[in-house]
Amino acid sequence: MSTKTTDFMTAGEFEKIERSARRRNAVRKTVTYVFLAIWALIVLFPFYWMVLTSLKSYGAYNSEYTPKLYTLAPTLRNYIDAFTQVPLTRYFFNTLIFTAVTTALMLAVTVLAAFAFARLEFRGKNLVFTLFLALMMIPSELVIITNFVTITNLGLRNTYLGLILPSVTSVFYIYLLKENFEQIPDELYKAAKVDGTSDFRYLRKVMLPMCRPTVITILILKVIECWNSYVWPRLITDEQVYFLVSNGIQEIRENGFGRENIPAMMAAVVVISVPLIILFLIFHKKIMEGVSRGGTKG
Repeated sequence: MSTKTTDFMTAGEFEKIERSARRRNAVRKTVTYVFLAIWALIVLFPFYWMVLTSLKSYGAYNSEYTPKLYTLAPTLRNYIDAFTQVPLTRYFFNTLIFTAVTTALMLAVTVLAAFAFARLEFRGKNLVFTLFLALMMIPSELVIITNFVTITNLGLRNTYLGLILPSVTSVFYIYLLKENFEQIPDELYKAAKVDGTSDFRYLRKVMLPMCRPTVITILILKVIECWNSYVWPRLITDEQVYFLVSNGIQEIRENGFGRENIPAMMAAVVVISVPLIILFLIFHKKIMEGVSRGGTKG
Protein backbone atom coordinates (compact mmCIF):
# COMPACT_ATOMS: atom_id res chain seq x y z
CA MET A 1 0.00 0.00 0.00
CA SER A 2 2.83 2.33 0.90
CA THR A 3 4.72 1.55 -2.32
CA LYS A 4 1.67 2.22 -4.49
CA THR A 5 1.08 5.54 -2.73
CA THR A 6 4.70 6.54 -3.28
CA ASP A 7 4.52 5.62 -6.97
CA PHE A 8 1.29 7.55 -7.37
CA MET A 9 2.74 10.65 -5.71
CA THR A 10 5.85 10.42 -7.89
CA ALA A 11 3.77 10.27 -11.06
CA GLY A 12 1.76 13.24 -9.84
CA GLU A 13 4.88 15.24 -9.20
CA PHE A 14 6.11 14.48 -12.71
CA GLU A 15 2.80 15.61 -14.17
CA LYS A 16 2.95 18.81 -12.11
CA ILE A 17 6.48 19.52 -13.31
CA GLU A 18 5.43 18.87 -16.91
CA ARG A 19 2.48 21.28 -16.62
CA SER A 20 4.76 23.90 -15.12
CA ALA A 21 7.23 23.47 -18.00
CA ARG A 22 4.43 23.80 -20.54
CA ARG A 23 3.24 27.02 -18.88
CA ARG A 24 6.75 28.49 -18.90
CA ASN A 25 7.13 27.53 -22.55
CA ALA A 26 3.77 29.11 -23.39
CA VAL A 27 4.70 32.32 -21.57
CA ARG A 28 8.06 32.40 -23.35
CA LYS A 29 6.42 31.97 -26.76
CA THR A 30 3.80 34.61 -25.96
CA VAL A 31 6.44 37.16 -24.96
CA THR A 32 8.48 36.33 -28.08
CA TYR A 33 5.51 36.71 -30.43
CA VAL A 34 4.40 39.95 -28.78
CA PHE A 35 7.92 41.36 -29.15
CA LEU A 36 8.10 40.25 -32.80
CA ALA A 37 4.66 41.74 -33.50
CA ILE A 38 5.68 45.09 -32.00
CA TRP A 39 8.93 45.05 -33.96
CA ALA A 40 7.05 44.19 -37.17
CA LEU A 41 4.72 47.14 -36.62
CA ILE A 42 7.70 49.46 -36.13
CA VAL A 43 9.38 48.19 -39.31
CA LEU A 44 6.25 48.16 -41.47
CA PHE A 45 4.77 51.45 -40.29
CA PRO A 46 6.82 53.61 -42.73
CA PHE A 47 5.51 51.51 -45.64
CA TYR A 48 1.94 51.84 -44.36
CA TRP A 49 2.37 55.60 -43.97
CA MET A 50 3.83 55.86 -47.48
CA VAL A 51 0.88 54.02 -49.06
CA LEU A 52 -1.66 55.87 -46.91
CA THR A 53 -0.24 59.28 -47.84
CA SER A 54 -0.22 58.37 -51.53
CA LEU A 55 -3.98 57.71 -51.32
CA LYS A 56 -4.78 61.14 -49.85
CA SER A 57 -5.60 64.12 -52.00
CA TYR A 58 -3.38 67.18 -51.87
CA GLY A 59 -6.07 69.22 -50.15
CA ALA A 60 -6.91 66.53 -47.60
CA TYR A 61 -3.27 66.05 -46.70
CA ASN A 62 -2.61 69.75 -46.19
CA SER A 63 -5.80 70.20 -44.14
CA GLU A 64 -4.63 67.71 -41.52
CA TYR A 65 -3.18 69.70 -38.65
CA THR A 66 -2.68 66.40 -36.84
CA PRO A 67 -1.68 63.50 -39.15
CA LYS A 68 -4.36 60.82 -39.35
CA LEU A 69 -3.67 57.10 -39.58
CA TYR A 70 -6.55 56.57 -42.01
CA THR A 71 -8.39 58.27 -44.85
CA LEU A 72 -12.10 58.25 -45.58
CA ALA A 73 -11.71 59.44 -49.19
CA PRO A 74 -8.88 57.52 -50.88
CA THR A 75 -7.93 58.61 -54.38
CA LEU A 76 -5.72 57.23 -57.16
CA ARG A 77 -5.18 60.66 -58.70
CA ASN A 78 -1.64 60.83 -57.34
CA TYR A 79 -0.70 57.63 -59.18
CA ILE A 80 -2.08 59.02 -62.43
CA ASP A 81 -0.03 62.18 -61.93
CA ALA A 82 3.08 60.09 -61.27
CA PHE A 83 2.98 58.85 -64.87
CA THR A 84 1.57 61.94 -66.60
CA GLN A 85 3.26 64.94 -64.99
CA VAL A 86 6.78 63.46 -64.91
CA PRO A 87 8.56 60.98 -67.25
CA LEU A 88 8.37 58.14 -64.74
CA THR A 89 7.99 55.59 -67.55
CA ARG A 90 11.30 56.76 -69.00
CA TYR A 91 12.96 56.39 -65.60
CA PHE A 92 11.65 52.82 -65.38
CA PHE A 93 12.99 52.01 -68.85
CA ASN A 94 16.44 53.41 -68.02
CA THR A 95 16.53 51.47 -64.76
CA LEU A 96 15.55 48.21 -66.46
CA ILE A 97 18.37 48.60 -69.00
CA PHE A 98 20.88 49.53 -66.31
CA THR A 99 19.80 46.69 -64.01
CA ALA A 100 19.66 43.95 -66.65
CA VAL A 101 22.99 44.73 -68.32
CA THR A 102 24.87 45.43 -65.09
CA THR A 103 23.59 42.27 -63.41
CA ALA A 104 24.43 40.07 -66.41
CA LEU A 105 27.98 41.43 -66.70
CA MET A 106 28.55 41.28 -62.94
CA LEU A 107 27.34 37.68 -62.78
CA ALA A 108 29.71 36.62 -65.57
CA VAL A 109 32.69 38.35 -63.92
CA THR A 110 31.81 36.99 -60.46
CA VAL A 111 31.36 33.38 -61.59
CA LEU A 112 34.63 33.29 -63.55
CA ALA A 113 36.64 35.02 -60.83
CA ALA A 114 35.21 32.81 -58.08
CA PHE A 115 36.00 29.69 -60.11
CA ALA A 116 39.58 30.83 -60.69
CA PHE A 117 40.18 31.48 -56.98
CA ALA A 118 38.40 28.27 -55.89
CA ARG A 119 39.73 25.68 -58.37
CA LEU A 120 42.61 26.93 -60.50
CA GLU A 121 46.19 26.87 -59.26
CA PHE A 122 48.50 29.74 -60.19
CA ARG A 123 51.42 31.48 -58.58
CA GLY A 124 50.48 34.09 -56.01
CA LYS A 125 46.81 33.09 -55.87
CA ASN A 126 46.49 33.54 -52.11
CA LEU A 127 48.30 36.88 -52.20
CA VAL A 128 46.14 38.15 -55.04
CA PHE A 129 42.96 37.07 -53.25
CA THR A 130 44.13 38.71 -50.01
CA LEU A 131 44.78 41.97 -51.84
CA PHE A 132 41.43 41.56 -53.53
CA LEU A 133 39.67 41.28 -50.17
CA ALA A 134 41.62 44.31 -48.95
CA LEU A 135 39.68 46.38 -51.49
CA MET A 136 36.65 45.95 -49.25
CA MET A 137 38.43 48.10 -46.67
CA ILE A 138 38.59 51.10 -48.99
CA PRO A 139 35.80 53.63 -48.31
CA SER A 140 33.26 53.72 -51.11
CA GLU A 141 33.60 57.51 -51.32
CA LEU A 142 37.21 57.16 -52.48
CA VAL A 143 36.21 54.61 -55.12
CA ILE A 144 33.45 56.90 -56.38
CA ILE A 145 35.90 59.78 -56.79
CA THR A 146 38.32 57.57 -58.73
CA ASN A 147 35.55 56.18 -60.92
CA PHE A 148 34.19 59.65 -61.59
CA VAL A 149 37.57 60.95 -62.76
CA THR A 150 38.12 57.86 -64.93
CA ILE A 151 34.68 57.92 -66.54
CA THR A 152 34.90 61.67 -67.13
CA ASN A 153 38.33 61.39 -68.77
CA LEU A 154 36.98 58.66 -71.04
CA GLY A 155 34.12 60.93 -72.09
CA LEU A 156 31.45 58.51 -70.84
CA ARG A 157 29.37 60.89 -68.73
CA ASN A 158 25.66 60.83 -69.57
CA THR A 159 25.94 57.41 -71.24
CA TYR A 160 24.68 53.96 -70.31
CA LEU A 161 28.25 52.67 -70.48
CA GLY A 162 29.35 55.21 -67.90
CA LEU A 163 26.53 54.14 -65.62
CA ILE A 164 27.25 50.43 -65.98
CA LEU A 165 31.03 49.97 -66.00
CA PRO A 166 31.84 50.78 -62.33
CA SER A 167 29.22 48.28 -61.13
CA VAL A 168 30.20 45.14 -63.06
CA THR A 169 32.24 43.61 -60.25
CA SER A 170 31.85 43.01 -56.53
CA VAL A 171 34.51 41.70 -54.15
CA PHE A 172 31.88 40.51 -51.68
CA TYR A 173 29.95 38.48 -54.27
CA ILE A 174 33.16 36.90 -55.56
CA TYR A 175 34.13 35.94 -52.02
CA LEU A 176 30.66 34.54 -51.30
CA LEU A 177 30.61 32.39 -54.44
CA LYS A 178 34.23 31.26 -53.98
CA GLU A 179 33.40 29.94 -50.51
CA ASN A 180 30.47 28.08 -52.02
CA PHE A 181 32.53 26.59 -54.84
CA GLU A 182 35.13 25.33 -52.36
CA GLN A 183 32.49 23.19 -50.65
CA ILE A 184 32.31 20.99 -53.77
CA PRO A 185 34.71 18.01 -53.34
CA ASP A 186 37.98 18.24 -55.25
CA GLU A 187 37.50 14.63 -56.38
CA LEU A 188 34.72 15.71 -58.74
CA TYR A 189 37.02 18.22 -60.43
CA LYS A 190 39.88 15.72 -60.73
CA ALA A 191 37.56 13.06 -62.14
CA ALA A 192 36.19 15.54 -64.66
CA LYS A 193 39.72 16.47 -65.78
CA VAL A 194 40.61 12.77 -66.20
CA ASP A 195 37.57 12.43 -68.48
CA GLY A 196 38.84 15.33 -70.55
CA THR A 197 36.20 17.84 -69.41
CA SER A 198 37.22 21.45 -69.89
CA ASP A 199 37.16 23.88 -66.98
CA PHE A 200 34.34 25.89 -68.52
CA ARG A 201 32.21 22.79 -69.11
CA TYR A 202 32.84 21.60 -65.53
CA LEU A 203 31.85 25.03 -64.25
CA ARG A 204 28.68 25.08 -66.32
CA LYS A 205 27.57 21.48 -65.80
CA VAL A 206 28.66 20.75 -62.23
CA MET A 207 29.53 23.79 -60.12
CA LEU A 208 26.80 26.20 -61.15
CA PRO A 209 23.93 23.70 -60.74
CA MET A 210 25.24 22.64 -57.31
CA CYS A 211 25.59 26.28 -56.18
CA ARG A 212 22.36 27.52 -57.73
CA PRO A 213 20.90 28.99 -54.48
CA THR A 214 23.97 31.19 -54.00
CA VAL A 215 23.98 32.28 -57.65
CA ILE A 216 20.29 33.19 -57.42
CA THR A 217 20.98 35.09 -54.19
CA ILE A 218 23.74 37.12 -55.85
CA LEU A 219 21.48 37.78 -58.82
CA ILE A 220 18.62 39.06 -56.66
CA LEU A 221 20.82 41.17 -54.39
CA LYS A 222 22.48 42.77 -57.41
CA VAL A 223 19.10 43.59 -58.95
CA ILE A 224 18.05 45.27 -55.69
CA GLU A 225 21.37 47.13 -55.52
CA CYS A 226 21.03 48.41 -59.08
CA TRP A 227 17.40 49.40 -58.63
CA ASN A 228 18.24 51.41 -55.50
CA SER A 229 21.43 52.94 -56.90
CA TYR A 230 21.43 56.67 -56.27
CA VAL A 231 24.81 58.31 -55.63
CA TRP A 232 26.67 57.13 -58.73
CA PRO A 233 23.84 57.73 -61.27
CA ARG A 234 23.20 61.16 -59.73
CA LEU A 235 26.90 61.99 -59.98
CA ILE A 236 27.58 60.77 -63.51
CA THR A 237 24.36 61.92 -65.22
CA ASP A 238 22.88 65.39 -65.35
CA GLU A 239 20.59 64.83 -68.34
CA GLN A 240 17.04 63.73 -67.57
CA VAL A 241 17.06 61.24 -70.42
CA TYR A 242 19.49 59.05 -68.44
CA PHE A 243 17.91 59.35 -64.99
CA LEU A 244 17.06 56.18 -63.05
CA VAL A 245 14.01 55.82 -60.83
CA SER A 246 15.99 56.66 -57.69
CA ASN A 247 17.26 59.87 -59.22
CA GLY A 248 13.85 60.52 -60.69
CA ILE A 249 12.47 60.98 -57.17
CA GLN A 250 14.73 63.98 -56.67
CA GLU A 251 13.79 65.32 -60.09
CA ILE A 252 10.11 64.88 -59.23
CA ARG A 253 10.63 66.83 -56.02
CA GLU A 254 12.46 69.68 -57.71
CA ASN A 255 10.78 70.04 -61.09
CA GLY A 256 7.73 67.79 -61.10
CA PHE A 257 5.11 67.96 -58.38
CA GLY A 258 6.87 70.51 -56.23
CA ARG A 259 8.19 70.28 -52.72
CA GLU A 260 4.78 70.65 -51.09
CA ASN A 261 2.88 67.93 -52.99
CA ILE A 262 3.89 65.11 -50.66
CA PRO A 263 1.03 62.72 -51.63
CA ALA A 264 2.05 62.77 -55.30
CA MET A 265 5.69 62.13 -54.38
CA MET A 266 4.65 59.24 -52.13
CA ALA A 267 2.66 57.74 -55.01
CA ALA A 268 5.78 57.79 -57.18
CA VAL A 269 7.80 56.18 -54.39
CA VAL A 270 5.19 53.42 -54.00
CA VAL A 271 5.28 52.70 -57.74
CA ILE A 272 9.07 52.51 -57.67
CA SER A 273 9.18 50.32 -54.54
CA VAL A 274 6.57 47.74 -55.52
CA PRO A 275 8.78 45.72 -57.94
CA LEU A 276 11.50 45.25 -55.31
CA ILE A 277 9.01 44.33 -52.59
CA ILE A 278 7.43 41.69 -54.84
CA LEU A 279 10.87 40.37 -55.83
CA PHE A 280 11.95 40.02 -52.22
CA LEU A 281 8.71 38.36 -51.10
CA ILE A 282 9.03 35.78 -53.87
CA PHE A 283 12.71 34.97 -53.41
CA HIS A 284 13.44 35.74 -49.73
CA LYS A 285 13.87 32.03 -48.94
CA LYS A 286 16.40 31.69 -51.75
CA ILE A 287 18.32 34.67 -50.40
CA MET A 288 18.49 33.20 -46.90
CA GLU A 289 19.48 29.79 -48.25
CA GLY A 290 22.21 31.18 -50.48
CA VAL A 291 23.76 33.33 -47.76
CA SER A 292 23.73 30.47 -45.24
CA ARG A 293 25.31 28.08 -47.75
CA GLY A 294 28.03 30.60 -48.50
CA GLY A 295 28.93 30.87 -44.82
CA THR A 296 29.05 27.10 -44.13
CA LYS A 297 32.19 25.06 -44.63
CA GLY A 298 32.33 21.31 -45.15
